[in-house]
Amino acid sequence: MRRRRDRAAVLGLGVIAAAVLVAALAPVLAPTDPLKGDLLERLSPPAWAPGGALAHPLGTDTLGRDVLSRLIHGARVSLIVGFTTVLIAGVAGVVLGVLGGYYGGRLDEAVMRIGDIQLAFPVLLLGVALLAVLGASLGNLIFVLALSGWITYARIVRGETLSVKERGFVEAARALGAGDGHVIRRHVLPNVWTPLVVVATFSVARMIIAEASLSFLGLGVPPPAPSWGAMLDEGRNYITTGWWLALFPGLAILLVVLGINVVGDWLRDLLDPRLERGI
Repeated sequence: MRRRRDRAAVLGLGVIAAAVLVAALAPVLAPTDPLKGDLLERLSPPAWAPGGALAHPLGTDTLGRDVLSRLIHGARVSLIVGFTTVLIAGVAGVVLGVLGGYYGGRLDEAVMRIGDIQLAFPVLLLGVALLAVLGASLGNLIFVLALSGWITYARIVRGETLSVKERGFVEAARALGAGDGHVIRRHVLPNVWTPLVVVATFSVARMIIAEASLSFLGLGVPPPAPSWGAMLDEGRNYITTGWWLALFPGLAILLVVLGINVVGDWLRDLLDPRLERGI
C-alpha cells in the first residue's frame, strides 16, 4: 500500500511540476497569442479530427483563438489563484489562530465567533455576493477566496496552540524567563506545521476549483483573459458542435486537482503515520 501511494505521489508531483512549468513558460510554450483570433478559423476541431489543422493542435474557439494557447495561459490564472490564496489565507489564519489560542479571552472569542458567522455562508455564495459588489478581477478574486479560507487554518492552529501551550517544555521555557514571542516562535509554531502543510495542500486544489466555478459563473478574471473556468463556461454552449472547447480545460482542472490531492494524501501519511494505522 505504501509503495503504491509513493508511486502515485511521484505522478502527482510530476503533474504539479508540469503545470507550474507550463504556467511559468506560457509565453514561450504557447504557439500563438491567446487573445488573437481569426473568425475564418472559428470552431476549428483538433488537429487529429476531420477538418483540423496542425497550426491549432487542440482546435480553436468561437472567435478563432487557439485553444492550446489559451489553455497554457489559463494555467497561470488557476495556479496563481490557488497558491496565492492559500498563502494569504494561511498566514492570516495562523496569526489569528496562534494569538487567539495562546492568549484566549476576548480575542479568542472574537476570532472564533467571526469564523462561525462566516462558516454559515457557503464559499461560492459568499464569493458571488462579494464579487458582485467589488467587481470581477484577479485581485478581487484572490481577496474573496482568501477571506473565505482563513478560518480553516485559524481553527486548526488554535486547537494545536491550546494543546501545546500546556505542555511541560513550554512551562519550562516560561520558568526560565522566555517571553511570549519567544515561546510562540520557538515552541508553538514548530508544533503546528504538520497539520498545516496537509491542509494547505488540499486547499490549493479546493481554491483552483473555486476559481474555476466563479469564472464559470462570469465572476472570475474578466475576458478576454483566458482562464480554465471561463473556457468551460464558453464551451458548455457548444457541447455538440465544439466538444473540445469544454473537454480540454475540464481535463486540465481534473489532472491538476487530482495530482494535488494525491500529493496531499501522501503528505498526510508521511507527516502523521498514525493516520495510516488508524490511530
